[in-house]
Formats: sequence, structure tokens, C-alpha cells
Amino acid sequence: MTEETVGTVAETIQARLDALTRAERQLAAVLLDDYPALGLASITAVAQAAEVSTPTVVRMVRKVGFDSFVTFQETLRREVSATLANPIRKHERWAAEVPDAHMLNRFADAVTANLRRTLAQVDPAEFDRAVGLLADRERRIFVAGGRITRSLADYLVNHLQMIRSGVTELGTAPAAWPHHLIDLAARDVVVLFDIRRYETMLLRLADMAAAAGADIVLFTDQWGSPIAKRSTLTFHCAVEAPSAWDSAAALLSLVETLIAALQERVWDTSRARVERLEEMFDATRLFRKFT
Repeated sequence: MTEETVGTVAETIQARLDALTRAERQLAAVLLDDYPALGLASITAVAQAAEVSTPTVVRMVRKVGFDSFVTFQETLRREVSATLANPIRKHERWAAEVPDAHMLNRFADAVTANLRRTLAQVDPAEFDRAVGLLADRERRIFVAGGRITRSLADYLVNHLQMIRSGVTELGTAPAAWPHHLIDLAARDVVVLFDIRRYETMLLRLADMAAAAGADIVLFTDQWGSPIAKRSTLTFHCAVEAPSAWDSAAALLSLVETLIAALQERVWDTSRARVERLEEMFDATRLFRKFT
């Protein structure tokens, strides 16, 4: 069993929950709650944490598809190593393993697989809940991304500001965050983008948001940012690509889908806002017209 064929260990466990006994589901819940750290502990420590027997641990890992607890942990270790991979290590791995096809085809295949994998694990109910949070005009929205994902944050903010008011991009300068977050309230929403290598400052931002009681909507990779333990809703997007850098295509696709669903839900009230915006564009001659 390998990550390439079955996804992450967490995805593998979640996909097989229905086949588990009550005790095994209890074990699975504890493993997922402290993922991946607990899974790397000794089998005795895992059993004690879940209040089950060690034979139950062995049976569960076999039921979800691993040959043994050792294989289970080896897969987890590879997964953790992957989340820490820097661009040089990633490029060296791809250079040694990629097929001989042209990069255009290889990259397209990887992106297509990422999209399928991402959409397969999005819970429609959770997606609709995220749309509802962003549609609620009683809630202010704050958005932030990291060194790479800030472009996704900017893209989302640009569209949200056309649809509704009360949207703020926090940017990547932590020193400026307190000025925006000082009045953060329990009904507000903080949207964060964080993929490997997970950024410490974004985690601190999530801590501040959680302390204020705000809802956190997290977009992360298939392994999951530490922010997931603080988030209200988490969307995992596959990011692997034949490159030294991760692909943001699946993340962007999910963000665009979210924007489309939000616009559809609030069109009756947002149409007037868009019309005013278009009038302002005309007044400033921002866009060229041929008439």
C-alpha cells in the first residue's frame, strides 16, 4: 500500500470507517483527532490513548488496508516526510521518477488527478456551509494566505469584495494583523490558505481567530495544515505535481467554485452592488470600450 495509490493515511481510514467495529471506529477517531502524531507512537501508546487493546489496533490497520502496524507507520512517516519536502528535494525525486512524456502532458495528468482527488473528498454539506458563512452579511470576512498561497487569498478577496461588503485581506505582514483583528468577533469568518511547508505565522493568526471565537475556513493540502485542529471547516486539496513546487490548480478550482456558488446564492442582493461597481469602472475608464 502506498500514498500514490490510496491517498493519505487519513483518507484511507475515513474511506473504510463503515467496515470497522465500534472499538475500531473509536480507535480511528482518536487517530484522526491527533493526526498524524499519535499514529507514530508505539502500538501500546496508541491502544492506551484510544482505550482499546493492542489486538484491536492490529485488526484496524489491517482492515483499512495495511499489512501490519509497521507498514502503517512506515506509510505515515513517508507522508510526514512529504509535508516537509523543500523544492530541491521534490525536484530530485521527480527527476528520478517521472516518465519520458513531455512536461505538458505530465503536468496536465497530475493536475487532472489532483482535481479528481480533491472533488472526491469534498463534503457537499460542508461546502454549502462555507458558502452560507460567506453569504451572511452580518459576518465580516478576513482572508490571509502564506508566501505562495497569498495569491489565492488575493483572488478570493477580489471577488468577494465585488459580491459583498465587510471583506478584508490581512496580507502577509503580521505586524499589521492586530489593527484588523482587534475587533474580531465570534460571528466573523477568517479564511486561511496554508499548504506545506506550513507557516508558523498563519498558525498564530489562527490561534488569535480561535480565541476570538471566529469561524475559521481553511484551505490546505492533502496532508493538512496544523490549523485544521482550530478550523471550523477544512478543505483538503491535492497539490502534488512533477515540479519542485506544489500545484495550486485544485485549490484555485475549489475557490472559484466557492465564488460561483456564493454569487448564485446572493445574486438578488449583490446585483445592485455589481451594477454600481460597473458604473465606477465606466467613470474611471478602467476598461477599454470600443463604442
